[in-house]
Amino acid sequence: MAHEGAFPQTIGVIASGIDIAYHPQHNALQERIANESLLIAEQPPGTEPRGRHFPSRNRIIAGLASGTLVVEAAPQSGSLITARLAGEAGREVMAIPGSLLDARASGCNQLIREGAVLVQTPDEVVELLQSFTGAPRSRFRVSEGVADFDYAELAKLDWGEARADLSGDIANLLTNAPIGIDELIRQSGASVAEVHMALLELELSGELVREADGLVRRAG
Repeated sequence: MAHEGAFPQTIGVIASGIDIAYHPQHNALQERIANESLLIAEQPPGTEPRGRHFPSRNRIIAGLASGTLVVEAAPQSGSLITARLAGEAGREVMAIPGSLLDARASGCNQLIREGAVLVQTPDEVVELLQSFTGAPRSRFRVSEGVADFDYAELAKLDWGEARADLSGDIANLLTNAPIGIDELIRQSGASVAEVHMALLELELSGELVREADGLVRRAG
């Protein structure tokens, strides 16, 4: 409904190959987006969507959009990864509050506590995005220094190469005790951008947990 209401100014970012529709009942909608607007896929043609593809896909959405609105999210939801990536990229981060008794609302309430803008109506979302000039009203950010690197350097890295060369090494440095990213950079000897890419890969695969203070630890 959101895509249909936004035509032709809408962008579809899918977690499968460009030739795969998920779910199949969305095939006509996906074809329409491809023909009348813009459809983006990171996975190679023929790739069926997998669970790990969706948070990876969401990082593209966070970068494309002026703002990210989290409507419902559990404490370890991939939506929280998307919101964090949006905050790191200097985008507006918004969340709808929910009942303290509803686990599906705990992620949104956590975002608001950490600085995301509380929104309750569509008009509030529109107002935030129409007035967005690159300086978000939300204060949702990672701790100072954690995201202090050149995104241009990150863009030059090969995603697969970074995963193969660094993720295993970084994973071996992680324990159940939280550790600072600066310390991981020092211990690994890799660049800031390379470590951040490896950490993102580990987070998407569920092997890493980020603490509210910017520290990271091994999942489980």
